[in-house]
Amino acid sequence: MEDVDQNLVPNTDRPQTGQNSVIQTFEVSAEQDGIRLDKFLSLIYPDLSRSYFQKLIKSSQALVADAPRKPSYEVREGEIVTVQIPPAVQADIQAEDIPLDILYEDEDILIVNKPKGMVVHPAPGNYSGTLVNAVMHHCQGQLSGINGEIRPGIVHRIDKDTTGSLIVCKNDFSHVRIASQIKAHSVTRRYRGIVVGKPKKDKGIICADIGRDTKNRKKMAANVPNGRHAVTHYRVLERFFHHTYMEFELETGRTHQIRVHMASIGHPLLADPLYGPAKCGFKLTGQCLHAMTLGFIHPVTGEYIEVTAPLPEYFQKLLRSGAL
Repeated sequence: MEDVDQNLVPNTDRPQTGQNSVIQTFEVSAEQDGIRLDKFLSLIYPDLSRSYFQKLIKSSQALVADAPRKPSYEVREGEIVTVQIPPAVQADIQAEDIPLDILYEDEDILIVNKPKGMVVHPAPGNYSGTLVNAVMHHCQGQLSGINGEIRPGIVHRIDKDTTGSLIVCKNDFSHVRIASQIKAHSVTRRYRGIVVGKPKKDKGIICADIGRDTKNRKKMAANVPNGRHAVTHYRVLERFFHHTYMEFELETGRTHQIRVHMASIGHPLLADPLYGPAKCGFKLTGQCLHAMTLGFIHPVTGEYIEVTAPLPEYFQKLLRSGAL
C-alpha cells in the first residue's frame, strides 16, 4: 500500500460493522457507467483488493441507491454508491531472524541487498517474511518510526521480485535527511536489467508521466490523465540476439517506473509478469531487474557514500548462457 496511518491497516480478512467504520458515498460518473460494482469500488480505493469489496458487497456494506446488490451489478451514471469501510486493525509485526546481505552499516543507516521474492514491508495478509521483519531483528528496535510500525526504517522501496540495494534508516534524524534527498532527486539510483528486443538507440531518456492504470488497478501506466512526472535515463550495455542488457538511472522514483517506461517503448523487462509477454522462454520468477548502485550524502557525516550490490547469480547465469 502507498499510504498507511501509523500501525493501522485495513481489516481485509473479514468485513465487520463497528462504531469506527467509515461510511462514504460516491456518485457514478459518465465514464464509470456500466462497470461492475466491485470494480467501481476497487478503482476508488486502489489500495484495497477487488475480492475485499466483493466481501463487503455480499455483507451489505456496499449499497447502490440504499439497496444491496451483487458484486457483478453494473452501476449506472448518477447512481449513489454507499460503502462502509470497517475499522482498521492493529498490525502485529514481529522481528524475525532472517539472514540479511548487508552492503553497508553504521549507527545511523543500513544498506541491504534485497533478494528476489522478498517483500519490503508487511501488508494485509502478509505480515511475516518481509525485509521489515528481518531488519527489526537485526537492528533490535533501532529503526526510524516516521512511517509507523508497519514500515519502521523504510524510506524507499523496490518491488518484490526486483533485487538489489535499499537504504534502511535507524533513526528519525537520518530518515528525514535521506527522504529529503530522494524528494529532491539527488540520490544516485542505477539499475541493471535485461529487456525483450533490441532498442534502436544505444542511450536515451524516457519522459512520460506514470499513474494508476484505469483498466487494471494492479498496474501502472504511462501517459495517463492521473500520471505524475517520471524520467528514466537508459543506455545499452550489451546486445544479444533477442534481448538487450541495459543500465537505467532514475531521475524520479515512481511505482514500477523502469518497468512501465520500458514497456511503453516496446521493450519490457524480461519475465515481467505485469508488463511483459505472457511467455518469456526462461524459467524465471519476476522481472530481470536489479537495483545495483545507490549513492547519497550521509545524513550525519555529510560524506558521499556509494554502494554497489553485485548482480544476483540467476542474472549472471542468464548473461553467460548464450540463450538471450
